[in-house]
Amino acid sequence: MAGRSLEKVERAKSELETGGLKGSLSTVQLDVTDERSIEQAVAVVQENYGRLDALINNAAVGCRDPDLKTRLQLSMDTNVIGPAMVAAAFRPLLLKAQKPYSVFVSSGAGSLTRAAAPPETSHSRLPRGEAYMASKAALNMLAVQEANEFGPEGLKVFAMCPGFVVSNLRGPDEEARSGWGKAGDPLVAGKTIFSIIQGERDTDVSKFVHKDAPASITSLDVARRFVPTKKDDKDEEIYEIKPKPTKQKDSGIEKLK
Repeated sequence: MAGRSLEKVERAKSELETGGLKGSLSTVQLDVTDERSIEQAVAVVQENYGRLDALINNAAVGCRDPDLKTRLQLSMDTNVIGPAMVAAAFRPLLLKAQKPYSVFVSSGAGSLTRAAAPPETSHSRLPRGEAYMASKAALNMLAVQEANEFGPEGLKVFAMCPGFVVSNLRGPDEEARSGWGKAGDPLVAGKTIFSIIQGERDTDVSKFVHKDAPASITSLDVARRFVPTKKDDKDEEIYEIKPKPTKQKDSGIEKLK
């Protein structure tokens, strides 16, 4: 378990252990916006374990500051640059594992298809939300590129959408945490991540997944080498990596198919 505040991480660890958690937990201080902190966290894992079986890149911020540059800078530093630096720093330890997993916790808010949909059908109309949405689209591209480059070396890469769940992402007060009463149980997202690192989702490797099925219509549908391969039970396209893209224009947005 890692976090900027070791005190808070230790508190969360105690709560989990009190709840009857099976297995053991350890903690490490890690601030994804601080390169020195990342280096120190890698050193701790290297010294204590010698390898890393799974990396869950979960750090994120939802900034809605009135100043555009402020919210863009904070969102990109925390949601994109930070996870990229963490992934790169821990990758040598991941590649020492027999079956390594790299999971980027993303969001459907990063979907270019959804964002470009007509206003009456879009789920991505967030006031001052462009910074968060752009950062998650960029995070999805990081997942694509990591899968392209290190998948052949055995690294299993996933982008994963937890859904709209109770979280401090929107703020620490109960109204914001609960998503104004609309947020779901984060345990569902936790189970999805657990199923990934347990190998239960290996058929979805290099895909953007959500709950118990690959997510459809994500920003990965315009990323290099991701193409629709089949339909799900709602007749929506599911996307995965394929080798030979060709360009096609659709409604002014260039898609790679």
